[in-house]
Amino acid sequence: MIAPIWLDVLDETARLSAAHGRTDLVESVQHKRTQLLDPRLRVVVLGEPRQGKSQLINGLLNAPACPVGDEVTTVLPTVVTHADTPAAALVQTPRYRPGGPAAEPDRTPLPVDQAAAAVGGKLGGHPGTAHVEIALPRALLGSGMVLIDTPGLDALDPAQLDALTAFARADVVLVVSDVNSDLSPSEISTIGRLAQSHARVVLVLTKTDMSARWRDVAEQSRRRLAAIGVRPAVIPVSAELRLRAAGSNDSTVNAESGFPALLARLNADRAAKTDELARAAVGQLTRTVIEQLAAPLRAEAPEAQPAPAPGPISRLHEAQRTVDELRRCSVRWQHTLNDEMADLLSDLEYDLRDRTRKILRKVDEVFDKADPLSDWDTFAQWLDENLLEADEANQGWMLQRFDVIGARVAEHFLAYGYGVDTAPRWSPHSRDHLTENVPLMEQPYVERFTYAQKFFTGLRGSYGGILIFGLATSLAGLPLINPVSLGAGALFGAKTVLDESRTLLKRRQATVKAASQRHVDDFFLLVSKDCRDMVRRLQRLLRDHYTALTEQLQQEIVESLRRAKQAADADVAERDQQMRQLAVLQEQARRLAATGTRG
Repeated sequence: MIAPIWLDVLDETARLSAAHGRTDLVESVQHKRTQLLDPRLRVVVLGEPRQGKSQLINGLLNAPACPVGDEVTTVLPTVVTHADTPAAALVQTPRYRPGGPAAEPDRTPLPVDQAAAAVGGKLGGHPGTAHVEIALPRALLGSGMVLIDTPGLDALDPAQLDALTAFARADVVLVVSDVNSDLSPSEISTIGRLAQSHARVVLVLTKTDMSARWRDVAEQSRRRLAAIGVRPAVIPVSAELRLRAAGSNDSTVNAESGFPALLARLNADRAAKTDELARAAVGQLTRTVIEQLAAPLRAEAPEAQPAPAPGPISRLHEAQRTVDELRRCSVRWQHTLNDEMADLLSDLEYDLRDRTRKILRKVDEVFDKADPLSDWDTFAQWLDENLLEADEANQGWMLQRFDVIGARVAEHFLAYGYGVDTAPRWSPHSRDHLTENVPLMEQPYVERFTYAQKFFTGLRGSYGGILIFGLATSLAGLPLINPVSLGAGALFGAKTVLDESRTLLKRRQATVKAASQRHVDDFFLLVSKDCRDMVRRLQRLLRDHYTALTEQLQQEIVESLRRAKQAADADVAERDQQMRQLAVLQEQARRLAATGTRG
């Protein structure tokens, strides 16, 4: 059996793509070859949300294949195929890894009544890697047609359109739009993009039963699309009338629904898939591939270059761009280093200040109650241990930040093959001088309350008590010194001793708090100075290391630039031969497209 001419053109397109090293184009051509050899017609239904895509498919099949309703949102694509008995499945496709083998999809059979939940994404499955398959015993599907319903398009996300068309591998694209409103700019843009990649694009205007001006909208849509150079078939339909006609078997209402024209269009495309439709699709794909193959050849053509040696010139320009990028990289990593070091110094000082303030607050809490005379040894040991612990914690955090800063600076050199592992190693110096320069805190002088002081203080207080109460009792005829005045003098004396004791305790506590504050301030100044010195040493280490690395890269790029200037390129004849081959193939594609075009 003689292969059709479009198949020969497709194979020649794949061969030239491989000769140019474009494996991505070869893969696209092979996919298109497999798709066109498949006798089934794949029809994908696209459009923005709430345009009636799912209801359109139901109208084509005269069956509720796809879930519809105000509360229903299509999240996963739905592939509707033929089967003798209704069936449904959730298909999970592992993400494709370039260069790796194609993974088999994971099919999970579902009850038919759960298909709506699966389409709505309620049974799992990521929109980018999963879809729902529904099989129905319908004559349209049995004739070799596959209908694909899709989630609503996001006008701000062109990548979604590319992903859906790549998944659908459609022979015919039905772009659905509500006839109650004019085509939006995003819909016009979508149809324009689809017309560049698909040979058959049909604009289906839905819900004609809800608009009296649907004919005017259809004509206006044709004019607006023609203005951008796109002339798809425009078919107005009403799924409501179609389903109503199916229920009452009314041929007149069915004709008014517009579906007979749409079905006739799809059946004609199905019958012409291996001939007329294939010619148009191959012609369109081949022209696109040729344009991508010819673009670099035109860019390197002698008339497009300022010098007669295009190869070296292109490499020279690339080397110059690399030098400029290295210069920008040098500015970026220096800014990163300076900013990170400034942030580190600020954070370290704040962290150390915060830790020492917590210690001082603890000192205040302790000596609001404790007596320095009895608790000094325990306190002094605790204070020194906590200060050293604060220093170790601050230093540990500083070293962690050092590693992070080194990694962030190194990230600027990833494009040149130098990763995080190329950052210079940092060995912190010993910090024994901290304990030498900040000696252990000595007990400050605190005033003691001796027994003699207590005696004279009590005597002074009792005198006032005896005098006051003796005068008061003398009015009653008692002598100045009597049991009552003596008892009062004893109480006054005891209270005076107690008050003086508390006053001296407060003085001792205040003295210790002030001494602790001075000791902690001395410690903070020393540690802060040491941290700043370490940060500056690290900054100089990173600066010198990456400055040397930048100079090394610059020398390598300059050497590459010198080789590009000295090199001679003799590929003009080969490039001309490639251009002639592409011209022949382009002419064949033009003829195919001309014979495959249908209004």
